[in-house]
Amino acid sequence: MTEGDPVLVNEAALRRERPEPKEDLRPPGPGLYLFFAGMTAWGAFYLAAYGGEDLRPRGGDSRTAPLLVVQRGVDGKQVYTANCAVCHQANGQGLAGNFPPLAGSSWVTEDQETIVRILLRGIEGPIEVKGVTYNGVMPAFPHLSDEQLAAVATYARGNFGNEASPIPVELVVKLRQALANQKGAWAGGAALKEAQKAP
Repeated sequence: MTEGDPVLVNEAALRRERPEPKEDLRPPGPGLYLFFAGMTAWGAFYLAAYGGEDLRPRGGDSRTAPLLVVQRGVDGKQVYTANCAVCHQANGQGLAGNFPPLAGSSWVTEDQETIVRILLRGIEGPIEVKGVTYNGVMPAFPHLSDEQLAAVATYARGNFGNEASPIPVELVVKLRQALANQKGAWAGGAALKEAQKAP
């Protein structure tokens, strides 16, 4: 073939060729619009149902005092959720082998002062709960107000199947003053039993 000769074109090969791709801006499909509309509707519903004035995150082992400024009518469940539910669980059943249950625990229900002592000083050492020995650490919650401690103790004593009497704020005030000079956590169940015997 010499220069200038006609080029033979294979028509079948040309038909197999696809056109060169083009870049153009296409609007997103209707699925994307439906997704964003659904997310917006869900967000609006969530804020309406659960928003209110209390939008702080829950969960995690932050161990911080709840943002409660009212001193009367403190919600014991709210204090429990913010401070206790991570370990003892929302249903009060604890975590087997790690955190003891509050449900059916004599430490919670039998003596009013014991649960307050635990909240004020914490526990570090072996304690038997419902026939199982736990040997962990529970922190103290002295940063909670007297009203908050009374409310959360009352909540634990009256829920999870427990039916014990409420804790008066005056008892928390009395025990906070009595334990003011004692440092450190209770050394397990034995130390709590000794405290129960004290006048």
